[in-house]
Amino acid sequence: MKRSLLSSSLILAAGTLVIAGAGVPAVAAPGPAPQASQNKAVQDADAQVAAHPDAVKAGADDRFVATNVQVDPDGTRHVHFNRTYRGLPVRGGDVIVHSAPNGTLDSASLTQAAPLSLSVTPSVTDQQAIAKAAKLFQGTRRSSTAVLTVDVTGAQPQLVWEVTLNGSATDGSPSHLHVLVDAATGATGESWDSFSAFLPDGTKRAATKAAPTAASAPAAAAAGSAPAAAAAAASTGTGKGYQVGNVTVSTTQNSTTSYTLKDPVRGNGETRDAQNQTTTDDSPPAGWGVAFNDADNVWGNNALTDRATVAVDAHYGIQATWDFYKSVLGRNGIKNDGVGARSFVHYGTNYDNAGWDDASFSMIYGDGAVGSKPFTEIDVAGHEMSHGVTAATAGLIYSGDAGGLNEATSDIMGTMVEFNANSPADTPDYLIGEKIDMNGNGTPLRWMDDPSKDGKSVKCWSSTTKSLNPHYSSGVGNHFFYLLAVGSGQSQWGNSPTCDGSTVAGIGNDASTKIWYRALSAYMTSNTDYPGARTATVKAAKDLYGAGSTQCAAVEKAWGAVSVAPTATTCGGGGTTPPPSGGNLLLNPGFESGATSWTGSSGVITNDAGAAPRTGSYYAWLDGYGSAHTDTLAQAVAVPATAAAPKLTFWNRITTAETGNKAYDTLKVQVVNGTTTTTLATYSNVDATSGYVQRTLDLSAFKGKTVTIKFTGTEDSSLQTGFLIDDASVTAG
Repeated sequence: MKRSLLSSSLILAAGTLVIAGAGVPAVAAPGPAPQASQNKAVQDADAQVAAHPDAVKAGADDRFVATNVQVDPDGTRHVHFNRTYRGLPVRGGDVIVHSAPNGTLDSASLTQAAPLSLSVTPSVTDQQAIAKAAKLFQGTRRSSTAVLTVDVTGAQPQLVWEVTLNGSATDGSPSHLHVLVDAATGATGESWDSFSAFLPDGTKRAATKAAPTAASAPAAAAAGSAPAAAAAAASTGTGKGYQVGNVTVSTTQNSTTSYTLKDPVRGNGETRDAQNQTTTDDSPPAGWGVAFNDADNVWGNNALTDRATVAVDAHYGIQATWDFYKSVLGRNGIKNDGVGARSFVHYGTNYDNAGWDDASFSMIYGDGAVGSKPFTEIDVAGHEMSHGVTAATAGLIYSGDAGGLNEATSDIMGTMVEFNANSPADTPDYLIGEKIDMNGNGTPLRWMDDPSKDGKSVKCWSSTTKSLNPHYSSGVGNHFFYLLAVGSGQSQWGNSPTCDGSTVAGIGNDASTKIWYRALSAYMTSNTDYPGARTATVKAAKDLYGAGSTQCAAVEKAWGAVSVAPTATTCGGGGTTPPPSGGNLLLNPGFESGATSWTGSSGVITNDAGAAPRTGSYYAWLDGYGSAHTDTLAQAVAVPATAAAPKLTFWNRITTAETGNKAYDTLKVQVVNGTTTTTLATYSNVDATSGYVQRTLDLSAFKGKTVTIKFTGTEDSSLQTGFLIDDASVTAG
């Protein structure tokens, strides 16, 4: 705890901030905030939307409903709202309101360009719209709905019927076909299926080889439902999978002689046998399929002669996906609510696909076409369940660039699930679905180092990317991520080109994954395009690693290498709020928005009563512990080349328990320019003050450069010195 000349009971912030260029995250992995904090965040965000309608392009007829709340460790809030207009849902109209810890509006993420003004009276009835849309459905249709909707994803807002046709596709997959029907003319527009299939249409393989031997009905151990038990308990079973090899699996012990493939450690995620059936409902209903039960808790035999073998693969996939999101990203399950998903293996007969059904929160796996391999590969499991994560966060629509980002997210996260699992039976790589061997020659479905290798995916973004199937437009996002993580050129993982001829140095999987997830969960909205993804990932990198960090610079470099041009938000600034005021180039100069826009040691920016701000409620307090300690505080700033006499000014108070004229404890004021650090001034315990004094330092040497202003306070092993800072500014002069 800090020692000051004033009594103090300082509470340190939970988040960990870093100086630009360091490698420790500034924003910790977001677990669910306490309900009271979430409620307060929504309440404050509602008030800010009402007070600043221009920030979210809202008109008098708009209403907002909170769907997701994220509160960072430093108290910064991100509230995702769905929008309605005159009571109708607005497709692509969602918005994320970003607020400071005190509730003040920082910024908003959205794609809607202007407030809405259009009639909501349709000329086409809902039944007419369903009849039009039904002509596009292929398979067995069971139910249909039509919801009058305002669509803002196109060039102009449009009143449409969003028709949903539920049933089974021709291959037996669950199908939820959505079709937009013009409410004025009845013309059909965009269509997509919200069942997320691993293989896109047109890539299913012909049955050309002899079928492997496999049991055609559930084995005795898999038949029936789990017997009643007085108390179920978590247990560790032995799995002998087909794709994953020999692994341990988490099971439920029902009695001394009965176990079920249900994981009580991971939200009761369960793997069931579809018995080669396809669901006769719109989605796999509760209780559908048959539970896998076993007497000795040993599952499968590494061969397809035992139906439990691929169940081991799928169950391990549930574990691997859950553990990745939990240990790497701090997410408690797909929806961050601690609830596990279901997996169904042996779906259909020779079903040549796998997929995620968000409507029933379940996975289905086919055994593959005759002579082919089951789809129960680790990265397939991670890919498909990550569609559920996307649905629960950004909600990326499945068309245009957003559709490509949706698929890219699943490829990226599925690959990272594979790396995190690090299975000897499935060596981690940047190939998608290679163990399925869909081409019969050992090649994967997709390559991340060079997506164009499949002959359909694109590796470079252009204005026409949005017209592609999302499985192929995902290539831009996959290529970006590979370059960010691994870098360009030859490596053990492949040979990655760049679209602009540049050379990109990778920053590794961990930082790249956290940046992508932060962008997905805090900044992307349903209609984010690739330029918007660049903005989102730059903001995420700045949050996590600092504006002047290597990681943020790499994000910009990697986007340029896939032909996504710079946006208004850069690592050097731009697009970040609260905005500077009165010619001040620093953001949040008086710290009233907490740690927003600043990086540094945890707890430096505070409103602790042990000392006092010069103005307002917050100030920066470095050191004051009376023990060997270093605190830092920094912000990147672009110094204009046209500046006449650029200056750094700040108010500083120094309190100390030291005596004499020796400098035991110091505060260095520095400028970091690339790899060079220049110390502008050093203050110490010898310079103790009775109150705040103004300091002014010359920045002329840094005209035309984006630099990081950095304060470094260092104490020796005894007798405290506290360095207080408030009301900082950088001016052009």
